Amino acid sequence: MWCFTSQFTETPPIQPTAVNSTHSACMCDPICVNVGGELYTTTLDTLTRCRDSMLGAMFTGQIPLLRDRNGNFFIDRDGKPFRHILNFLRCNSLDLPGDFTELALLRREADFFQIRPLLEELEKVDSQERVLHFNYKRKPENYELRSCTVRVHTAHVFCTSHALIELLSSSFSYRTGAVSMAPEPGRMDLQLEWVPCPPELPTEQHIRHGFRELSTTQQSENSIYTQGNSNTSTYGSGGVSISDTPSFMAELLRVVMAEGFRIDLVSPDPSDVLNCRRLRCVRY
Repeated sequence: MWCFTSQFTETPPIQPTAVNSTHSACMCDPICVNVGGELYTTTLDTLTRCRDSMLGAMFTGQIPLLRDRNGNFFIDRDGKPFRHILNFLRCNSLDLPGDFTELALLRREADFFQIRPLLEELEKVDSQERVLHFNYKRKPENYELRSCTVRVHTAHVFCTSHALIELLSSSFSYRTGAVSMAPEPGRMDLQLEWVPCPPELPTEQHIRHGFRELSTTQQSENSIYTQGNSNTSTYGSGGVSISDTPSFMAELLRVVMAEGFRIDLVSPDPSDVLNCRRLRCVRY
């Protein structure tokens, strides 16, 4: 998972009443927190387990909080995935049910609250490899069973600028065989999922499994990742196939830096920025 983040903003809801300071005498255990309508009861120690996170800042007096009509602290975020965030803070381990299908949503909330240990655990879950078995036709009426491994890549880009999200959407293209289409942008985010087709997998099998490749939308002059990189290929109609982390990050940085964003070098190692799994960029 690769995440580009600009600035975090939150629009206060109308009903709750603002609290001038959360770090006051009323901040005592147990603490009731209303997250998007879901009520949770926990301790101050749990909420501030990662003190350098946004959640920790909320409950150490650095960020003013709101209260609902019942006096509970109110956070205007999706309440259901917050359960898994609390459990991670309590146990320091990520234990998701086997049929869990909201990984992207949990990743988004963990990114908002800036809980870095949880984001690192989600990165491990995010790297997916699948073994495919398919029939290969050698001759008429002569088939053999073959297998190959494909890697599923996902990227979640978050930015408060909708114009930049649309620009990023237009910079990438999904390809299914000879058909291409632009990814659908959200209001403040862009989610991508693609599966490069390995040489040993026939194209028709790649299509049959519903996989899509990802490429840039223009014949790129980004020599930063096209030169000497055997994992990229150029399509005849223009654009470069994106098959790994460096090629995706290079195209992402090409677009956002042209728009005046700069890398926040506190998080990634500047000498290895194209291989990082999370990246924060800001524009002042």
